[in-house]
Amino acid sequence: MKENTHIGVYGLLIENDKILLIKKAEGPYKNKLDLPGGSFKFKETPEEALKREFKEETNLDVNDFKLYDVDSVYTTWKWNDVDTITHHIGIFYKITKYQNSIKENIDLDKDNNDSLGASFYNINDLTKDNLSLIAILELEKLGYDLK
Repeated sequence: MKENTHIGVYGLLIENDKILLIKKAEGPYKNKLDLPGGSFKFKETPEEALKREFKEETNLDVNDFKLYDVDSVYTTWKWNDVDTITHHIGIFYKITKYQNSIKENIDLDKDNNDSLGASFYNINDLTKDNLSLIAILELEKLGYDLK
């Protein structure tokens, strides 16, 4: 089995028990709902990566945020037809101010290679079956009881 480490930065935008999630097009969470965010570009700070990834995946401009958590999960999946275990390390920020409107449908391109768009979802309607492991991890840390 191939081993892989992925480090990313993610935003938690929750309003009135609704969370902003993206629809994943690729990777170990393909066809699941995931937190907006992703990988760093060379020499990019976590804050810069958060703002860039949020814009690419949701169309929102992040204006204010606060570091919430750093944690990790392990997931197994097929990467290029090879069984792979990924150690997924995340830096998580709570988003407190933003502007622009959410793009619910986004085309994949060179800047956005995995988000099909974003929407707010009622947290009480979500289940572990339709969420990424990092979304489950953070929602449970926030005190939500997922089915």
